[in-house]
Amino acid sequence: MNYRVPQPVPQVILDDVRGAQKMLSGVSRVTPMEGSRHLSALTGSPVHFKCENLQRTGSFKLRGAYVRIAGLRPEQRAAGVVAASAGNHAQGVALASSLLGVRSTVFMPVGAPLPKVAATQEYGADVRLHGQVVDETFLAAQEYADRTGAVFIHPFDHRDIIAGQGTVGLEILEQCPEVRTILVGIGGGGLAAGVAVAVKALRPDVRVIGVQAAGAAAYPPSLRAGHPVSIDDPNTMADGIKVGRPGDIPFRIIGELLDDVRTVSEDALSSALLLCLERAKLVVEPAGCSTVAALLAEPELYGSGPVVAVLSGGNVDPLLLQRILRHGMAAAGRYLSLRLRVADRPGALAGLLVVLSAVDANVLDVSHVRTDPMLGLTEVEVELHLETKGPEHCAEVARTLHGAGYKVMG
Repeated sequence: MNYRVPQPVPQVILDDVRGAQKMLSGVSRVTPMEGSRHLSALTGSPVHFKCENLQRTGSFKLRGAYVRIAGLRPEQRAAGVVAASAGNHAQGVALASSLLGVRSTVFMPVGAPLPKVAATQEYGADVRLHGQVVDETFLAAQEYADRTGAVFIHPFDHRDIIAGQGTVGLEILEQCPEVRTILVGIGGGGLAAGVAVAVKALRPDVRVIGVQAAGAAAYPPSLRAGHPVSIDDPNTMADGIKVGRPGDIPFRIIGELLDDVRTVSEDALSSALLLCLERAKLVVEPAGCSTVAALLAEPELYGSGPVVAVLSGGNVDPLLLQRILRHGMAAAGRYLSLRLRVADRPGALAGLLVVLSAVDANVLDVSHVRTDPMLGLTEVEVELHLETKGPEHCAEVARTLHGAGYKVMG
């Protein structure tokens, strides 16, 4: 990385992470490491997934939340804790609090997915829906903390949170000692900072690379400026890393220890989610597969040795998953949408379908337009949605239609 932050690194050190690991023994799972043959062939190096999507509550967030709450003084525990989250941190705080016998209140946005709300409640939290966006939810949680004395559990900007998340890095080094590169998603930066603290202390030769969604990439401009910078209206399907401003503590660590921060597109995220589901048989949320998206987008950057990609979470709303899979199929060339003009006479559509059948294109949807003033008197426009086998098959379908005399409009 070309940018270095002048501020001193805060006191989050290897001993903190090792202490967190002892504290989490018997609480968090040592999640498995799974190989990816497809990505290994693509990059030219062995690629492994660190499957935090299989962690308790479905993400790494339990680690930091438990360490933070376990470190509270008795009088703080008695006052209870409060958090704000759209999903993963909410569930981590709820379960950690229940395990430690601490009362928890969790504020979630009004539009939070119902499965995440239900899971947070089932883990024992008092869930309160407030605000349309997470910023409003954060404000409500902080006001509640001020009013009641409950301890606000920040999702990433606290040294105990960072130490807890850093245990992921210790496990990676134990499970894959030959690792040369670790990819980790960045939202506020707690996970990336914790992994960097652990890994760089033990193996400074290992590259640690952060990944952000391009539509919510606050770290690149912040690193250039030398201090956390807010971005307006972060926009990405990866809600787990949809954070408009880096945390102060993680920012200093990331600026000092990370080797690079890459950004990935929405198409890359949806393609990565599809790959995890189809090839690895793993359900991973968009934020959780940002590291896979980075490998897909620029595989040539990771050919210098074994790579570990952290799959940080698997909590995805089924309705969102359905939409993302459609997007991923389209990005991978597995869907083809086109418009063409045919004669407005009996049998014309049947003839078109025969041509498509000959090239093994599966028709998902057909619609007719007869009222467009650009159409000729004896023409009809047909819009088709096809299931295809990839980009080469899409090109074959288009060539076949042209060859059969059809006028493809788009």
